Amino acid sequence: MVVASHARNFGEHNAVMTGLRHARGRWVVTMDDDGQNPPSEVPKLLAAAQSGGHDVVFGDYSAAKEHAAWRNWGSRFTNAVAGWLLDKPRGLYLSSFRCLSRFIVDEIVRYEGPYPYIDGLILQSTRAVTAIRVAHKVRAQGESGYNLRRLVRLWLNMFTSFSVAPLRAATVLGLALSVLGVLGVAGVGYLYLVGAGPAFGWGSLMSALLVFSGAQLVMLGVIGEYLGRAYLTANRRPQSVVREVWRGGKA
Repeated sequence: MVVASHARNFGEHNAVMTGLRHARGRWVVTMDDDGQNPPSEVPKLLAAAQSGGHDVVFGDYSAAKEHAAWRNWGSRFTNAVAGWLLDKPRGLYLSSFRCLSRFIVDEIVRYEGPYPYIDGLILQSTRAVTAIRVAHKVRAQGESGYNLRRLVRLWLNMFTSFSVAPLRAATVLGLALSVLGVLGVAGVGYLYLVGAGPAFGWGSLMSALLVFSGAQLVMLGVIGEYLGRAYLTANRRPQSVVREVWRGGKA
């Protein structure tokens, strides 16, 4: 058994990366520590991985999740966006309850950036993945550490660390708003000619200002997020800081 103590909390995925670096088995299972992932389901994941030749088998409990409604909505949103950003196989359910082969674990832990997203690392390394139905229980005690702010941070990791799709979306949005601005100016010009609108100068100026300013702010925000993460990565912001590691006993 190995226990790693972090000096501070860098988030779930950073902690999982530490665990994967210390795992030595041919197969590794990641699971939550709140009792919602029953250990009795682990053999099912392992059997599916070994018999099917898969690198990763996810536990699919989407049909009977014991989470709050907003958490379930957030999970569905994450899976839907992952299909677009990460080229996730259609119908595959991503969860933190998964069985990984030694090959894929070794590939994942090569990532040293400060913003890991485990599922993104998996999907950029292999397509030999599947999901099987598993049970999901009510949380044994305490409350989840995932609040809305941490979920948004997780989404940003997925958005900006493993895809340039947001930059492309910003470009498309900018073009769409530019077209909208042209149409707005044309509409104001038409109203001016028929005498049914405000002064042409004021209307055209407001239309152009609102549309183009909004587009610029959106694109600057997306670009700024990428630049900020690149800056922190270049300055070697730690992925995690392990204070102590205890080894002993049998797993």
